[in-house]
Amino acid sequence: MIEPADDVVPLVKGDRVEILIDTGGASRTYEVVATRAGRRVEVRTGRGLVEVSELTRGGTVVRTARFMAGRVLAVVEHPAADAIRPDDAPPPPLFAAS
Repeated sequence: MIEPADDVVPLVKGDRVEILIDTGGASRTYEVVATRAGRRVEVRTGRGLVEVSELTRGGTVVRTARFMAGRVLAVVEHPAADAIRPDDAPPPPLFAAS
């Protein structure tokens, strides 16, 4: 069995991930979005690479973007919205009733 390397960071999951890359004098933003309902985006960092993958519910990789970790300035995760549960309190009103 293959053991994970010591420098591997745990997964980050969400609906959309933005990656800001240094292009030598400027920066460029890439965005990986879960294209269908039920899919998720995961980020893995290790061995000098940042890998952003879109996965299905079953864990099958649909597409992957790889970046050199030395060029990555920021990775911004936009998490999936939580589903509303029956026991959630209703949101407060925006304006007070007069």
